[in-house]
Amino acid sequence: MRLLFLTPQRPFPPRQGTALRNWGLIQHLAARGHEVWLLSFDPHPDHPPAPALRAACREIHLFPTPRRTTRQRLRTLMSSPLPDMAWRLWDTRFLEALRAWVRANTFDVVQVEGIELARYMLHAQADAPRTRWVFDDHNCEYVLQQRAFFTDVRSPRRWHAALYSFIQWQRLRAFEQQAMQRAALTVCVSAEDEAALRRIAPCAPLLMIPNGIAVADYAHFGSSHSEEEAYTLVFTGKMDFRPNVDAALWFAAHIWPRVKAAQPRARWWIVGQSPSPRLDPLRADPSIVITGAVEDVRPFIARAAVYVAPLRVGGGTRFKLLEAMAMRKAIVSTSLGCEGFAVRSGEALIVADTPHDFAQAILALFDDVPRRRALGERAFQFVAAHYDWAHLVPRLEAAYFSLCRAHPDADHC
Repeated sequence: MRLLFLTPQRPFPPRQGTALRNWGLIQHLAARGHEVWLLSFDPHPDHPPAPALRAACREIHLFPTPRRTTRQRLRTLMSSPLPDMAWRLWDTRFLEALRAWVRANTFDVVQVEGIELARYMLHAQADAPRTRWVFDDHNCEYVLQQRAFFTDVRSPRRWHAALYSFIQWQRLRAFEQQAMQRAALTVCVSAEDEAALRRIAPCAPLLMIPNGIAVADYAHFGSSHSEEEAYTLVFTGKMDFRPNVDAALWFAAHIWPRVKAAQPRARWWIVGQSPSPRLDPLRADPSIVITGAVEDVRPFIARAAVYVAPLRVGGGTRFKLLEAMAMRKAIVSTSLGCEGFAVRSGEALIVADTPHDFAQAILALFDDVPRRRALGERAFQFVAAHYDWAHLVPRLEAAYFSLCRAHPDADHC
């Protein structure tokens, strides 16, 4: 099949969740013999694509990532019924390029990666009436904002953020519903997201393809089990992403002091690009390291005794947990942090939702190396069996073929 992917950023090298998903799908669909074309954004579009991306894609067109001033953002927040995310990557040049490509070429499927790009589907569908448009909804976005509202409204200092989330929750619900109703198929990443999306568009076709991982890419990153690693915690993610910022601040305020008091040798690494200024006060603590952007998170995860996921906001299935599982790490997570994974506490990870329970779980794992290794091994077996791209991509491919069979006038299928 001839497939066109619209992605919010250059998918390779994959350094954050969205790119990890985009690259996993593109790489494995190309490996299965499909012709992949790519329209994407990048801060440096003139930089040549990496050989791996060039090998996977027949055609690549990169546009500069749009920049929005605070004034522009406030204007659309006040004047537009669309959610903020629908404006985040809006560029009429990108739209015209998309229209030109779908007019000049027959694509079997155009896959829209994430809600930031769904607006392009709504504007360009008429230019390709025989093409199937697939909307890959990386998170159930209206639920994410709903949860952010209920988290922030508890604190008067966060009421401005709560107001923003309340407005976005309502706008996203309508916009997400419209995107689902217009797409030939909506892909979601967890059973929880699937249930939430069915509530707003019960008749829209839905397919659950969770976030995946190429498990073999993590196998050679071992751990030396050094004295330093025995008391090291790691949390990874894009550190200007609101759920990750909330998680780090909650952990720092309510869990980390308990861990340090019981184990003064403990160290905590926060690894990920674009750290929010809200994290700056944590830098005063010498036991906390905030790395900023790194070329590869795997060496940092490898040094951890315990991987922590203290998330209180968000949705979907999280790449951070997939990576930690693939590297055989003991994991302590909130219930929301591991939402979407069919695991019970004590099997492939430990679930703890209060500061006391979270800290106690970490301290117990510090003192019990055999249990850490057993948890890590069970986590690895779980991710290898259920979340390797080699198992997931054929399900998406089968859905493509089913869409094509439903449209017998297609040229390629």
